Amino acid sequence: MELIDIGVNLAHDSFDADREQVIERALRAEVVQMIVTGSDASSTQRAVQLASAHPGRLFATAGVHPHHAGQLDAALANGLELWMRSPHVVAVGECGLDYFRDYSPRAVQRTAFARQLELGARIGKPVFLHQRDAHEDFAAILREYRGALVGGVAHCFTGTPAQLAAYLELGLAIGITGWICDERRGAHLTAFMAEIPAERLMLETDAPYLLPRDLEPRPASRRNEPAYLVHIARTVARARGEPLARLAASSTAASRALFGLVEPAPLAACAAAVSHGTRNQHE
Repeated sequence: MELIDIGVNLAHDSFDADREQVIERALRAEVVQMIVTGSDASSTQRAVQLASAHPGRLFATAGVHPHHAGQLDAALANGLELWMRSPHVVAVGECGLDYFRDYSPRAVQRTAFARQLELGARIGKPVFLHQRDAHEDFAAILREYRGALVGGVAHCFTGTPAQLAAYLELGLAIGITGWICDERRGAHLTAFMAEIPAERLMLETDAPYLLPRDLEPRPASRRNEPAYLVHIARTVARARGEPLARLAASSTAASRALFGLVEPAPLAACAAAVSHGTRNQHE
């Protein structure tokens, strides 16, 4: 079985002490490829560095999260475009709208979102999308660029059946996280998992965030990591009424098709290489 985590924040400082071990644990858990999320200038730079250090296993996105929309001036846009053109970068984003936190003014968010969609269209890479409590504006802006974009994914989908239908109509893939494992907030997702076409369904942890609430045993740190993707996959497969192996195969194929990922070398060889590299760091 092979799984791909399409959204992991490996640049986050919670991974600074054991990042290589986290990668190794993911590989051993059959998470054979991971896309490292860039959400501002520093995390994008770090994501590209990580992808460069782990070619064929780690990839990066390059973008500005709506929380940081105010940072997207002309200089940063130019810098982002250079990163976006890197062969290690497979998507533009994380970009979108977040009216739940409102850390950036909404008008500024909309401008930054449109600017990144323009970059994605010009560069010809899919977009990695964030939306929270902003569906109407989010969908309206996307419709303006739909014809120019090569594809995209609604990252960490937590919405309603109507929102799902809208995103599918817009041609988006759907990213499902451990939110579905939360009986308080995510149980509603179970009812319509089967409505997502297999070729549009992708899996992600959004680590270190969104540790699956029903994970046993729970890590003392409460930090999520990509090795737990198989737990999310089991929950999604059960909701869809299909074998885990089938979901793993279809979600992996869908992720590789959207992001242009090439199947990597055999897992055992890569895990050994990661382990060797980790030892060398301490020699």
